[in-house]
Amino acid sequence: MSRPDFAHTDLGTLTSGDLRLLIENMPQPGDSYEAIAQVLETLPSTIESMLTSDYIYQLIHDRRQLMLGMSPFLLFSVLLRRSLGRPRTVLDRRVLNYLANLLALFVRTDRVFRVEPGDREPHHYVVELIAEADDADPRRAFVTYAHVGNYALWLTGLQMQWLEQRYHFGRRPISPDYYAGFGQSSFERAARHQLARGFGLDDVFMRLAVMFDHYRGGLATMQRDHLTGS
Repeated sequence: MSRPDFAHTDLGTLTSGDLRLLIENMPQPGDSYEAIAQVLETLPSTIESMLTSDYIYQLIHDRRQLMLGMSPFLLFSVLLRRSLGRPRTVLDRRVLNYLANLLALFVRTDRVFRVEPGDREPHHYVVELIAEADDADPRRAFVTYAHVGNYALWLTGLQMQWLEQRYHFGRRPISPDYYAGFGQSSFERAARHQLARGFGLDDVFMRLAVMFDHYRGGLATMQRDHLTGS
């Protein structure tokens, strides 16, 4: 069974260009032995530590108006760690990698509204998606529950201003909490689905269900502090 495009929780999505950017911009030691020793003590020893380092964040911050040649996955990997904090456990890292991959996919607006890339028609209403999932085959049900969770997290985290405007002034006022509730329950249903364990997503989805507000808050912080006006 093919792996869904959202089902990635490692750093394998980094491109060769991303790795080159990380390595070529690492701080260089000075001429003295003291300077060299100091850099060696603080030099990132793994890709994960590079993603949380000041030097790569500063590179993004200083040159955010320019084309850096980095993938969206690398950009979101760095900014999510700035907004949600340095990951402390393996599960923390896997959730952040999942979110970075998801946001890289959702850069394409057409992907936001499709359960899978090959879907012919977009979907805009979560109630219809849930109804479809209840009558679908196991794989389609699983990816639909996951998509509703993904969509709700993206919407309540990065599109809150639009949601609030629509809630207060729109013809069909739906509160952000409405979407958050669907997001939490859908992640939980996806986590309990038989395919979640096979794709290594059961613990990731359960974390997103239980801590939905924490992660949507992190996305909102990223939007406010690092993306708006960049």
